[in-house]
Amino acid sequence: MDPISRTASGVPILEPHIPDARGINLFDADPHAAPLLRLYLGERLYDHLQPHVYRLGAMAGGLLDELASTADKHPPTLAVRNRQGQDGSFVHKHPAYVELERLAYSEFGLAAMSHRGGVLGWPEPLPPVAKYALTYLFVQAEFGLCCPVSMTDSLARTLRKFGRPELVAEVLPQLITQDFNDLRQGAMFMTEQGAGSDVSVTATVAACGDDGMWRLSGDKWFCSNADAGFAMVLARSETDPGLKGVSLFLLPRDLPDGRHNDYRILRLKDKLGTRSMASGEIRLEGAQAWLIGERGQGFKHMADMINNSRLSNGMRAAGLMRRAVTEATYIATHRRAFGKRLIDMPLMRRQLAKMTVWTEQARSMMFQTAQALQAADVPGADRALARILTPLIKFRACRDARKVTGDAMEVRGGCGYIEEWSDARLLRDAHLGSIWEGTSNIVALDVLRAIKKENGLPALKARIAELLSDGAPCMPALVERQTQALEAAYMLAEHAAQGGHDHLARQAATGLYNAFSMAALRWEARAAGILGRADIADAVLQHRLGARDPCAIPQDESSAIDRILQPSFER
Repeated sequence: MDPISRTASGVPILEPHIPDARGINLFDADPHAAPLLRLYLGERLYDHLQPHVYRLGAMAGGLLDELASTADKHPPTLAVRNRQGQDGSFVHKHPAYVELERLAYSEFGLAAMSHRGGVLGWPEPLPPVAKYALTYLFVQAEFGLCCPVSMTDSLARTLRKFGRPELVAEVLPQLITQDFNDLRQGAMFMTEQGAGSDVSVTATVAACGDDGMWRLSGDKWFCSNADAGFAMVLARSETDPGLKGVSLFLLPRDLPDGRHNDYRILRLKDKLGTRSMASGEIRLEGAQAWLIGERGQGFKHMADMINNSRLSNGMRAAGLMRRAVTEATYIATHRRAFGKRLIDMPLMRRQLAKMTVWTEQARSMMFQTAQALQAADVPGADRALARILTPLIKFRACRDARKVTGDAMEVRGGCGYIEEWSDARLLRDAHLGSIWEGTSNIVALDVLRAIKKENGLPALKARIAELLSDGAPCMPALVERQTQALEAAYMLAEHAAQGGHDHLARQAATGLYNAFSMAALRWEARAAGILGRADIADAVLQHRLGARDPCAIPQDESSAIDRILQPSFER
């Protein structure tokens, strides 16, 4: 009897050899997702949101992923005139991207849920943990759109904090509505050719007219979500040099009489990643804008929006890593080579475990930073912990995502390099996280600034001690090593910050990130009952915090790797 299945005409039916995870539920496929979300949300809110999260996980693994792939292959285009010959800047988006926008803004309310009740049926504004958890799932399918979503949310936050009450009343409802036709998205136009990370040399000029309106003139070099309804813009309003002369303005796309404001999109950027989302160069030609906050305090006010966006960057990096690990684990579980499943091969298991460690560090940092941000928003609260955690996650998680997404591509092999699969898109998008809202050097230096000027290190140490006290203890053999590693991380950070040793900023930030995430993982292991997170914490201690001889023969770690990788797709 012929063992090979054939069609009626006798043609062999070939079984697929390349595992395809499309269609899986990305929430259900993530073994740590439900217990962690229950821990950080609490029972009542988790029970309410669970159906929405589960549905979003199914969409992220199927429909959203298909839409994202299509939008990535059909980036937006720019027209400088409409078909009636009227001048303007018209960004044409592919229907797949527009549908992604509708799902993110209207159906799930990702940009609105922090600002008003009623989103997803919850009567009050949802806490940051809920917003980041849902967006963490969404970004596993589509990274580019999550930048405009974050900026819309962050612009609303900054406007509420520093805008005049009458302006807030007029603009805020347009930013946080779930009516897609009435929605006006947000953006942040800050970067200039000569003023990238150095905002103090901003050249765009703001002049106040006799009518009390400000008018902006100059070029902005990199404007993501270029056709947004509103954008926060930095411009020089004072004669003072440096940051003292820079103020913050809210720029509307359209004027009250329906005319487009006096600025043009000169061209759209041809980018390596986030191809679905329109980033452009903008020329302001006397564009009308409203002053936000105090004159000459622009960067201080904008920093609030930037810090919020940095946490969002870290969250997106964590999401990319989670999608990469899910894909790699699925492939390893379902693909066979040399008579074995890849998941059963020791070297592959070690590679997957390493990817998982970096991925879960980022998720723990995301949840902890979101909690710190919520605590810091209480009037009179100490903001020191949120202030240092935000650049920490932006710095390290975004760098780790570049490595994890690259390793996941390698697990799939040659197919991972082909644009039909998600790997190439994940890898391309991952590289932008280290550039947006400050490159790695800039953000690492900001960690030192948080230590030197804002009491960040004592706040971080206190929180680490609290997490370790309430967390699963490490093995007795590692207790002294953990104590020494923590002290070394603190001493390095203090030395770098207080001694002016900027060249150590990246090393110091990495040490603090690893120290804090290790403590968070130990706390989660006990509080959520996920024992594998204690093994991940041990791996952070032994492989990321402690010095190792690269040529030494290591101890057998197979049991710990087994616990890190379980449960898998076999459950």
